[in-house]
Amino acid sequence: MIQAGYMAKRVVKRPEWLNANQVVDVYSVSNCNSKDFADYINYWKHNGFWFFDSPEIIYALARENSIDITDTQLFFYEVYELEYDDDRKTWKRFEPEESFTTNVVAPEKNSLAG
Repeated sequence: MIQAGYMAKRVVKRPEWLNANQVVDVYSVSNCNSKDFADYINYWKHNGFWFFDSPEIIYALARENSIDITDTQLFFYEVYELEYDDDRKTWKRFEPEESFTTNVVAPEKNSLAG
């Protein structure tokens, strides 16, 4: 697995339209349901996986721009090393966008959620 980085997210309760009663909360990496802490891309502090290399970068960004993150939860993401290229019908390495520095600091402890 590749360490992709961190994101502060707003976890939401299961929406009514989701017909899955066993689901309580939505921990979505996308911004559709579980919203990101901010429209962070305009600040250009993210890494090549479009996450953040450390929690401190998120905290500093929020502090410097008066972004309230009290209702967010911090998530650390890992991704699989390969992705499927449908055009070539083969697997290839999954790598960060080269134009961004990516230097993820691993958490001291983590737990699987979702």
